[in-house]
Amino acid sequence: MAQRILINPVSRIEGHAKVSIFVDDHGKVQSTQLHIAEFRGFEKICVGRPFHEMPGLMSRVCGICPVSHIVASAKACDELLSVAPPLAAVLQRRLINDAQLLQSHALSFFHLSSPDLLLGFDAPPESRNVFGVLEKHPDLARRGIRLRQFGQTVIERITGKRIHPNWGAPGGVLSKVSEEMRDELLAWIPEARETCKAAMDLWKGIADRFTAEAEHMGKFDSLFLATVDDDGVVDYYNGKLRIVDAQGAIVADGLDPKEYYEYIGEACETYSFMKFPYYKPLGYPAGMYRVGPLARLNVATSMGTPWADAELAEFKQRGTVNESFAYHPARLVEMIGAAERIERILEDPELLTETTRSRAFLNRQEGVGASEAPRGTLFHHYRVDSNGLMEHANLLIATANNNLAMQRAVQQTAEQYVLPQKLEEGMLNRVEAVIRCYDPCLSCSTHALGQMPLILQLHSLTGEIIDEVRRM
Repeated sequence: MAQRILINPVSRIEGHAKVSIFVDDHGKVQSTQLHIAEFRGFEKICVGRPFHEMPGLMSRVCGICPVSHIVASAKACDELLSVAPPLAAVLQRRLINDAQLLQSHALSFFHLSSPDLLLGFDAPPESRNVFGVLEKHPDLARRGIRLRQFGQTVIERITGKRIHPNWGAPGGVLSKVSEEMRDELLAWIPEARETCKAAMDLWKGIADRFTAEAEHMGKFDSLFLATVDDDGVVDYYNGKLRIVDAQGAIVADGLDPKEYYEYIGEACETYSFMKFPYYKPLGYPAGMYRVGPLARLNVATSMGTPWADAELAEFKQRGTVNESFAYHPARLVEMIGAAERIERILEDPELLTETTRSRAFLNRQEGVGASEAPRGTLFHHYRVDSNGLMEHANLLIATANNNLAMQRAVQQTAEQYVLPQKLEEGMLNRVEAVIRCYDPCLSCSTHALGQMPLILQLHSLTGEIIDEVRRM
């Protein structure tokens, strides 16, 4: 009789998830499901609030990537005011976004994924964690902690808080940058560069050990989506959408992120609270696409900084990269680029300009803000009434954009590695590890579009279902 293997919870990710592996009567993996079971209704919480509160409210969506939500939210509010923020504000937004990219990628690589890469997928689970890395590779673990500290320090010094800062605002930002603050942060740059180099050297030294995993853990054709400028340089703050296919051919280019709903649909499945976005012209689920570090490197022709560009050229020697495992080196290339851009922005004298906010009354009743978060392209879409009170919000989260791809990667990995008749912990860890390639941030990825399905069951003490109500 068919059975289910349950991985619950998926470890070393942000948020809560579980995986069902369904085995057929012949003892082979038949299908899989990645369940995102937590639900947070931020869109509904926003309704009725004054729109100018949105950047502060949206910083509470996530403790890992609050800056991404602040930036996208503030840009949506800029649209409601019909204003362009001053250059100093734009530089601050770009700076903080890069700092968050750096600290988030450092967390993913050094703390969440390095235990598999350095200790082995089959290492005992009690030591296959950041403490095990700290014991076996103390210098690398320390460097990872310090690199993340640098990113968080940039955020704290500029915004006043490391987590959930009240810094973004419609029309700009609420803080100014002093010379002392700039000089303090610039002093960190040499160490940050050294750590990025150490991480990249480490990867290049161990990558050949994982050729089988790269081949069988999430290698498949898909579209890739990211934002770039007019020259094809990846633009984390203000680019246009470009979509390429698995061979690198451009499918769509120059798409306005403010009209994302024209190109991206959002489907739902009964087994997960996370939506399933897809590229509309290809339909669901054929319109599966990937976002984040791997997508950005596949989509862009340049990273816009010298060292990152050299690493991008090496990354692209084989053409378009379709292995989910390649999210790891792609993340390292982005860390290098982020460190270079942080240094460049800190040295820009315009960053110290006093004017950091453009002020206006409400001029539009709908606005969309988009930016590249660590995990991929993020959209905030707001509608307000004539008094500026929120009537509707839709948050299309970066992790959700990868949902279809993560489901495919889980299926492929389970089919390759899970032997139901001789089950071992390392097999299941590989299923978890392919999810970690995408570094999902699940707490901010489950939101409602329209009415969500709900099943409410009343159980007796013995487990018997006494009553059930369904809303589908």
